[in-house]
Amino acid sequence: MATTADYGLGDQVFPRGWFMIAAAAELDGTKPLAVRFFGRDRVLYRGESGQVYLVDAYCPHMGAHLAKNETSFVIRDQEHVQGDSIRCPYHGWRFGPDGRCNQIPYSPQRIPAAAKLENWPVIERAGCIWMWHDPEGGEPEYELPPFAEYEEPHWVKWEIDRLGELASHPVEILDNMADRAHFEPVHGNDAVDVFENDFDGHRVVQRLRAGHRTLQGEAPLETDTWYTGPGILQSHMSGHFPAIIMIAHTPVDDGIVKVWHALLVKVPNAEPNDEDVAMARAYQAAACAAFAQDFEIWSNKKPCVNPMAVQGDGPIGKLRIWYRQFYNPRARAEEFQKRVNGTHVTRGTLSAPFEQKIA
Repeated sequence: MATTADYGLGDQVFPRGWFMIAAAAELDGTKPLAVRFFGRDRVLYRGESGQVYLVDAYCPHMGAHLAKNETSFVIRDQEHVQGDSIRCPYHGWRFGPDGRCNQIPYSPQRIPAAAKLENWPVIERAGCIWMWHDPEGGEPEYELPPFAEYEEPHWVKWEIDRLGELASHPVEILDNMADRAHFEPVHGNDAVDVFENDFDGHRVVQRLRAGHRTLQGEAPLETDTWYTGPGILQSHMSGHFPAIIMIAHTPVDDGIVKVWHALLVKVPNAEPNDEDVAMARAYQAAACAAFAQDFEIWSNKKPCVNPMAVQGDGPIGKLRIWYRQFYNPRARAEEFQKRVNGTHVTRGTLSAPFEQKIA
């Protein structure tokens, strides 16, 4: 397993950006969820208002984990979440949505000012929970994708495929965006006649036209695929039933990521019926199988710190330069963007600008 330092990506161990941290369905409003991301244990919980909160995992009183407990009477008496507050299972200290302790049930003493959990804002959208991560502590520098189709008529909502942890640095996952040469041997693409990339600020785009035996038999497949920042991929796929893939990966520790997959499918009926949903689930399973082909490679390869590039591979070197903007202070982002911004054609002819393609 290689680390950020091994790849020479920048000053920061973990990248800056929007990242998925859970499927919304994992939070039922009664049981907090223990999570670990960016080398730190945290707790997600849904308050009685329906709002989701993300706080440090450990009580500042005596260090108990706020979510990892099944036997305390705080849990048995269903006092773990009260209103929008969370209660420690060890001594019952209760912390509000701002992280501050708002009750010590057995002590008349004034609550210490230091009795506070660090907390982070999260957004619930498209059936997922997202957090903004910035080692510098800054506000988001770009917007979380709207995932507008998730709420629109004709689209079957996705169910989240939770693929678990992958012992790989995320840079190896990003390489796929510029790696034209893997499509034939891994995915069975037999006629890649267009492959090009756009680098534009915090986004990188891949346009592909090819056959894809896993997803569409021998029929040509056209995709517009893009990363918004370093951790959220979306891909518009053409076909009889247009679809949008979502893949999210988030660092757990340096060199380990957690991965999710999902698929929206457009159907003729404005209100999808059972048949539409069944078809969409089958299509999602096929898309996940295609992604699993990449996942198996990543799970069993050694780190590629310095790719041995040859003609026809695609602009993997440019992709890694683009990626470095998220591992360095945001004041340096433009430095990396200027080195790569523009369109790189590996095969085929230039398509319409991606702003037109994914609008």
